[in-house]
Amino acid sequence: MATNMMLMLILSLVFVIGYTNSCPHNCECSQWKAFAVSCMGIDVIPSFPPMTEFLSLYETSLTTVPQDAFANMVNISRIYLSVDVSLSRLEKHSFYNLRKLTHIEMRNTRNLTFIHPEAFKNLPKLQYLGLFNTGLTIFPVLNNIQADDSYFLLELSDNPYIAAIPANAFLGITSDLLSVRLYSNGFTKVQHHAFNGTKLDSVYLHRNKQLTRLDERMFAGTSSGPMLLDVSESAVTSLPTRGLESLRELCARNVWALKKLPPIKTFRHMITADLTYPSHCCAFKNLKKKRGYLEDIICNLTAMYNQLQKRSVGTFAIPGLHSSMEPGTDSGDNLFRDTYDHQDFYSSLHYHTYFGGHPDDDVGFGETLKNPQEDTSHEFDSRYDYIVCEEGEEVACFPAPDEFNPCEDIMGFSFLRVSVWFVSLLAVLGNLLVLLVLLTSQYKLSVSRFLMCHLAFADLCMGIYLLLIASVDLHTRSEYYNHAIDWQTGPGCNLAGFFSVFASELSVYTLTTITLERWYAITYAMRLDRKLRLSHASVIMLVGWIFCLLLALMPLIGVSSYQKVSICLPMDTQTLVDQIYILCVLVFNILAFVVICACYIKIYCAVHNPSHRSANKDTNIAKRMAVLIFTDFLCMAPISLYAMTAALDHPLITVSNSKILLVLFYPLNSCANPFLYAIFTKAFQGDVFILLSKVGLCQRQAQLFRGQTISSKASSRGITRREREQTGAKETPILLLDYPGNPSATQQQEDSDGQDT
Repeated sequence: MATNMMLMLILSLVFVIGYTNSCPHNCECSQWKAFAVSCMGIDVIPSFPPMTEFLSLYETSLTTVPQDAFANMVNISRIYLSVDVSLSRLEKHSFYNLRKLTHIEMRNTRNLTFIHPEAFKNLPKLQYLGLFNTGLTIFPVLNNIQADDSYFLLELSDNPYIAAIPANAFLGITSDLLSVRLYSNGFTKVQHHAFNGTKLDSVYLHRNKQLTRLDERMFAGTSSGPMLLDVSESAVTSLPTRGLESLRELCARNVWALKKLPPIKTFRHMITADLTYPSHCCAFKNLKKKRGYLEDIICNLTAMYNQLQKRSVGTFAIPGLHSSMEPGTDSGDNLFRDTYDHQDFYSSLHYHTYFGGHPDDDVGFGETLKNPQEDTSHEFDSRYDYIVCEEGEEVACFPAPDEFNPCEDIMGFSFLRVSVWFVSLLAVLGNLLVLLVLLTSQYKLSVSRFLMCHLAFADLCMGIYLLLIASVDLHTRSEYYNHAIDWQTGPGCNLAGFFSVFASELSVYTLTTITLERWYAITYAMRLDRKLRLSHASVIMLVGWIFCLLLALMPLIGVSSYQKVSICLPMDTQTLVDQIYILCVLVFNILAFVVICACYIKIYCAVHNPSHRSANKDTNIAKRMAVLIFTDFLCMAPISLYAMTAALDHPLITVSNSKILLVLFYPLNSCANPFLYAIFTKAFQGDVFILLSKVGLCQRQAQLFRGQTISSKASSRGITRREREQTGAKETPILLLDYPGNPSATQQQEDSDGQDT
């Protein structure tokens, strides 16, 4: 027994001495669990021991990998080449007919510009090929690999000069399942039939910053798949509508140019979607997988077969991903890693390889050399462990829509969709009519008419806002999720929001000015020297226009935003400046309401004070204006309350319900104002008849109105022309008292005096 033990020790010593003697110059050989050779600083590929299983070449000065460079290495299974600034070519049959070769990795060979189409040929056991940080300008031809293993992973990363993935780029690599990880490259497009003839498991195209175009037929000709597609952090503008029927996971994080998704029926078997915009998740909200009785039987049989096959094949782990290995992973797959972990030579190297170590900040194209798999650490076995027979679960989609952008159309309710058209058309047509009649009237422009023109214009802008919202809602009905980004981030929403804020604030400002003007006119009715002139009103309204324009422009320059909600109102309160802006607008509205209330209380007291003399027409106008103002603010009160609570981050109702307030009640005054203060009055109707008479219509009604005006003028003044001539009074047109747009007699007299001077 002792003799046998001694004999075995002697034989082992002989083998070790033999390995040492055959180890090439500048190389280290080791026997741990397999025979491994590692070389550093060589400029020519030497003759390696035939029993070599793992080969690593570091910081070499090779200019080329010649034909049949590894032909004598019949047992080689893994070849790793890293950091060679001289290597420029892989010649024909560089890696040829290596029957046991399973892994090839080439990293940081930035001068490698040529790979012969037959450099990788007849490698039946190859499972992994990785090319990192090369100088390749065209996609390498890999059609002659002809691997027949159950799974193949191709990884190309940090190749900034490869501009396109051509047709048939992966044809002939393997006859079985293929996974490709093509990230951080210089791709700008993927051509048609790029994946022709493959059985795709997963396709990673993330971090290709210049990738903008995916051809509609890029997956044409595939036998199956892909099951995963990752285009995160790229510039892709659209996804193909064909070839995604088997897709189960879609990753499109930080793809800001991808604003529309293919038709939802394209994703028949989707399980998980990780997207950029929350609105896109609305497309998957009601997408459920439904199966018939026959499909239940088939998918259950498929599941049983897959489980049996997994048990028979076992789990295979990709090198370099050992940090995420399951505890039960076969230790044989980590053999090479364990070999190098026990060698001082390898521990002194500063490369971040698949087999351990740490990154070197000075390696690569002037950037930190990163492990390109660090954010996609998964097992090399199938990327998925699918439950084949789902029970109709909803798709798990991220990021989920928030409370400001629920999964609904712009007009979330059917009655709201109809009402907004009715209100908007009334607001536009009514205010256009008011502007036309007031600006073409035969009477000169008074202060009251001047202010009402501004109010009509503000209400017209609100009507335009509603028309824009209603039109976009009609265009995007039932598919708003696919148009939300274009609308909310485009110029249309900014324009609509500008009209909304400008119109509402100008309306409030004008209503406040009208109220103050009425109070001033009644209070100083007998003081002609203190009457408000048109020049004064012009300055006041100029200040109002500037103020309202500034308020409407603030969200366009970064203070709050019109892009927060689909109805384009400034509801973004993420920063302190945004909250201050919203609060300032609301405080302005509240102060305006307080001023109006105070003015009308004073007007009421003045009218009922027997000792105070005021013109009868001014009193009637004030009463009518009171009805108008309080009607307006009754519509605005609930919106102001909601906006105040929203600004304080405590909304009382959902955005869906608030649309009823913000779209229907909020602009209702713009629809009602022209009818309340103009169209329904007899004086305005008379002005319309006079306007129509100029084109030959309604001559009789216009003449009748002129006669009523003269009669009213005579009865209201109670003096004759001779008396007027004796007193030197000037004749001015006196209109019907029930037209609140007409000035008082005293004001008309004052305006005439002002013009004469």
